[in-house]
Formats: sequence, structure tokens, C-alpha cells
Amino acid sequence: MPNWLKDAVFYEIYPQTFCDSNGDGIGDLKGIESKLDYVRSLGCNAIWLNPIYDSPFMDAGYDVRDYYKVAERYGTNEDAKRLFEIAHQKGIRILLDLVPGHTSDTHQWFLESKRAETNQYSNRYIWTDSVWEAPPQYKFLCGITDRDGNYLVNFFSSQPALNYGFNEITHPDWQLPTSHPDCKATVEALKDIMRFWLDMGCDGFRVDMADSLVKNEDGEKPETCKIWRNVRAMLDKDYPEAALISEWCNPKVAIGAGFHSDFYLDHDNNGYRHLFREKDKKTGECRAVFGKNGKGDITKFLDEYLDDLKGTKGKGYISFITCNHDTPRMTKMFTPLEAKIAYSFVFLMPGVPFLYYGDEIGMRFMNGLNSKEGGYSRTGTRTPMQWDDSKNHGFSNADSDKLYLPVDTSEDAPTVQNQTEDPDSILNTLKKVIAIRHNHKDLQSDGDFEVVYAKKGEYPFIFKRGEFLIVVNPTDKEQSVPFDFECNPMFTIGKVCVENKTLTMCAQSLGLLQLSK
Repeated sequence: MPNWLKDAVFYEIYPQTFCDSNGDGIGDLKGIESKLDYVRSLGCNAIWLNPIYDSPFMDAGYDVRDYYKVAERYGTNEDAKRLFEIAHQKGIRILLDLVPGHTSDTHQWFLESKRAETNQYSNRYIWTDSVWEAPPQYKFLCGITDRDGNYLVNFFSSQPALNYGFNEITHPDWQLPTSHPDCKATVEALKDIMRFWLDMGCDGFRVDMADSLVKNEDGEKPETCKIWRNVRAMLDKDYPEAALISEWCNPKVAIGAGFHSDFYLDHDNNGYRHLFREKDKKTGECRAVFGKNGKGDITKFLDEYLDDLKGTKGKGYISFITCNHDTPRMTKMFTPLEAKIAYSFVFLMPGVPFLYYGDEIGMRFMNGLNSKEGGYSRTGTRTPMQWDDSKNHGFSNADSDKLYLPVDTSEDAPTVQNQTEDPDSILNTLKKVIAIRHNHKDLQSDGDFEVVYAKKGEYPFIFKRGEFLIVVNPTDKEQSVPFDFECNPMFTIGKVCVENKTLTMCAQSLGLLQLSK
């Protein structure tokens, strides 16, 4: 386990829309480099960088054309190497996004694989043995290559699935077992890519759709887990300080498979959704725990989370996110105050937290945008970072019609500049919370978590982390409960009072209380 993860706080950067250094309307690596001091000022000591590889950008870079080359619009490999070096000088580590499940259909591997003649890449992807063979339970593209067969895609039609084999063989004429030499070659090719970037200076990888490698595999996915344990063994031997974080949303399985941490994501009826995203499916009414209407249920979150926490304790971490590039920003449903309380909670939980760019200033989800590079419903979460009140909010000097996506032109659009000037802003609040986390081991990744007060459909929620109590009342009503602790407030949003063995919290409040020794 890399020791630095114990006190890691990540900042996710979507490179297209973070900072444009050359005025072409698209963010780039030199732009990111120019903002490293800002990232550090937040208290973030690590960055997760969304894909920067060469790509035709049918899926915003998650369709990789060349794993060994930085996309021209972001810069060069030398720019990436310099970014790693400068970040390290400033005490910041950088994870790249690893896309192991598929490539672009313009990748050289696929161009070779689709040839009619057999070659070393023929089985790098999944093909049926005849153009007339396309079982309906799979997603095949048919009749568009010289090769006599149809190929499996993972998501968009431009993303052919790499071949790691099948757990259950249902069509032996074309499905290979994971033990097949060509499937093993795919794993070795993936490890070579990882070595290339680790040798250049990156600090590990966030792995896209980490559970999707082996096909015909459900449940705990034992064959996919074997692959990642193989990768983890390589890292432990040759790159022991490199971090591996999975997009899996099944912490016990993912960490058992060799990942250091697993994301808690917005999936249907799971703990993360109950906290921040839950809505009534018919009326659209907020049913999230952190909604001010008080109609959430903290026990729905805890039923799942406590089991995951117990199953991963001492083995790896759970990563909470404020948002990510695939998820609507919380501000789509929450007011700025609701979001401020929810974001603060994220950094007071165990595990390795992630702050999505712009959430620290309360950037809004922008409705009504046309899909950009496969963004579709996610596009409104990927708009340009809002730095100041200059042209394009300081993101780019390009004319507005040249921007990758439009900026928020509302008169009250939040920016780093105007949030810095407001002592009660989301920005200054999160800086305080993250600084406190860094200064107290009890609040870092390894710290304990103990529920003190949590009742179905009731508020507040109280939990203990070492010498600290965290008390949370997101509702728009004052809440009071019996409270038999002696403590002093270290940080509060709103008014939190302990008197006569009673905790009273004003509407929409949060408190970090230090227990008296």
C-alpha cells in the first residue's frame, strides 16, 4: 500500500475544460501546469487526470488511438513529463486515467485485427468466426470489415472490446478462455502501457470500468480479479509507490482484486445515491439524505457502507467523490448551501476523497447543451472552469464560438475570484475542512468510523472519528438530540450548540467537534 494514500486528497481534472494556455479553446497540459499552485492551495496533494492519450475523441478520449502518445490538442509527451516533474516539486502526485477495456476503432491494434489475414493482433479483440454469427445477447458490429466476422464493442460503436477472454464459454468456435496465450498477451500489453507512464513519472492510475475485462462473468468476477492481482503484483514489485484506484463501485471485491481504493459511485439504489442523488422516481422530489427537505434516510446509506467498510478495513480504501465527469454536479439538485454541507461531509469521511474541478466554487450543472464528444447527458458537468470575471471566466482567450464548451454566462456565475473574496464561500469552507483533515490523523484515510446517532428517517446524523465527532443536520429545520459528550467546536457551518446534555443544530448545519481530553 503506498503510504502517501493515507493523507491523499485528490482533485479530478477534465483536461479539455480546465485551463487553455494557447488560446485554441481547449484546455491543455501547460494550462494545468499553470494552475498547480491553485490545486495545492485547496489542500489537494494529488490529481486524477482524465485521458490525455491520442484519440479521435468520439468519447472524449475514452476511445484511445495510441496509449503511448499525448493527444496533440493537450501538448506532447514532453509536456506530460514536465507536468509530472513540476507537480512533484510542489508535493502533488498525478494519476492518469487507464482505459483497459477497449480502444478506438482507429487504434493500430484494431486496424491489424480487422484484416482478413491472420496476424498477431487477430485475437486482440473479440470476433465471431463468421459475419453471419452475431448472438443477440452481445453488442456486435456487423459486416463493415474485410475480416469474416463481427466484433464486440463495449459502449459506442467506435470502441471495440479488447479480448481478455471469457469466463463461461457459450460459443466455443470464437470465445477464448482467459488462459489462452492471446488473452494473456492483452494483459501483458496493458502492463507495458502502465510501465511506460510510470517510468515517465506518473504516480499510478484510476482504472476506467475496471470490472469489465472478462466477458460472460457476473457476481464477484473471479477471472477479472485474477488479472488485476497480476497487475498489482507487478506494481508491488517494480513500482511500490504507485496507486491503483478502480471504477468498480464494489469495494470488497475491487480491493480483494488488488486495488488500493475503489470509488463509491452514483449507482441505482446504492449508498452514494441515497446520500446525494436520490429522487422520487415519479415526482422527482429529492429523497437524498443531504436534501434540505429532510426526506432522506441515513440508514439506507449505512446498511451498505458499514458492511463495505468492515470488509475493506486494513486492506484498502473507499473513495467518496463530490462528483465526476460522468455524474451531474450536486448543484443540479442542491442549493449552494446544501452542496457546501455535502461536500464538507465528503472530506470528513474515511478513505481517499476526490474533489471534482469546479465543485469547490459551486459550479452549476449546465442544462440544455448539445452533446460534445459523446458526453450526451453528462455534457453539462464538463463545462469550462470559472477562474475570474475576465473573458470566458479566465478559461481561454479564444472567441466564445471556438470554446470546447460554453462557459456559464449568468451574472452570478461562481468564480474562484469572487469565492475567494467571500469568507463563507464553498471555496473557503472546503479549504478549511481539507486543512483540518491534513492536520489530524483521525480524520485521514485510515481513521476509524463509528456511528453515534443514526435513526431511520430522522436527523441529525452523528458519527465519531477518533477524538472527533461530526454532527450533520442538512434539513431546513432545527434539530435536537440527547448528547452526553464534552467537546469543543473546531469547525461549523451554521450554529451548533451543546448545552444541558443536549445537542441543538440550526437548520442546515454541520459541526466538527473535538472531544475534551
